[in-house]
Amino acid sequence: MTLRHIISIFLEDRLARIGLLLLALFVGAAVLAPWLSPHDPHRMFDGMLPPSRDHLLGTNDLGYDLFAELLQGARYSLALAASAAVVSTLIGAVLGVVAGYYRGAGFVLMRLVDVFLAVPRFPLIVLIAAFARPGFLTLFLFFVLFGWPSVARIVRARILTERQQEYVLAAHAIGAPGRRIMLRHLLPASLPVAFVRFVAEMQHVIMAEAGLSFMGLGNPTTRSWGMTLSYASRYPALLITDVWQWWVLPPGLAITLICLALAFLGLGLERVSNPRLRAAAAPAGIRKSTENRAPRKGTTRGWTRYARSHQLEREGLVSGLVRLTMRSSAAPCLSCGSSRTVCQDTDGGAEIRCIKKQALFQ
Repeated sequence: MTLRHIISIFLEDRLARIGLLLLALFVGAAVLAPWLSPHDPHRMFDGMLPPSRDHLLGTNDLGYDLFAELLQGARYSLALAASAAVVSTLIGAVLGVVAGYYRGAGFVLMRLVDVFLAVPRFPLIVLIAAFARPGFLTLFLFFVLFGWPSVARIVRARILTERQQEYVLAAHAIGAPGRRIMLRHLLPASLPVAFVRFVAEMQHVIMAEAGLSFMGLGNPTTRSWGMTLSYASRYPALLITDVWQWWVLPPGLAITLICLALAFLGLGLERVSNPRLRAAAAPAGIRKSTENRAPRKGTTRGWTRYARSHQLEREGLVSGLVRLTMRSSAAPCLSCGSSRTVCQDTDGGAEIRCIKKQALFQ
């Protein structure tokens, strides 16, 4: 599967396009935050100013501009999520490939993975963060430490399937070393499922960081969405005034939209990594190129297709959508005598007739 084919499959999903657009907006806002922000996020103004032209979201009780804090929070949350997800995915993918290729090492690694997965991740992070010094590096190490086991388990399951494929067996037959097989064949084959876990890990890091900061376990000097919500929750008149509309609602919507964008991206990547999802979700117009395709001559592998009902009804063969199992056979067809293509009904009954090119398959 080429890169162009992967991109075309991904962009066919409407939800994936929406998620990609939302993520691009957040990434653009985070990168351009120093130029989009009208004020320095560390500069103090009068407290509790309402939204205005100078302060788009007003100020908090300490006088900090909330719009500048919102943009700075996007930089902090996305940087932490991307870095932690990249490192944990790389570690999990490499260990998953090793565990899937070497059975002895795989048994030991999977028992270690079971230990990590048996403990609820977020409560354990909360417990450790309560005794550790809060900061970017501390949170990064927490999320990497507890993020790689799920990646390793999924990648190992994919490798156990891929190692039985013919190209891997052929590489073994010509004497290719195990390191070359893992790096050149198995690791690239596991990248689609690793990318899915990468997106899911980013979503988890953003939510976990916001939760830790909201509970007061983050760095109080940083500007993040969770810390903004934490400061807002301590304001006594938050819910009896309109302050929540520009203090709580923007960071809450930002967390919701970024997680929704990542969820949509994950759904699109699952279609890339899972051929069954692509076949189930592909519209009829996408499969036009295969409608008039006849089985190859001399093929030995059976394949299943679904015949278009209106074509078969016009030919008087069957009524409705009938599953036909095509196979090559030397036995002649009972209707026309052809020995090239013979079909069977769905119940495994006797041969009906050779449909040749009269029925279109999708």
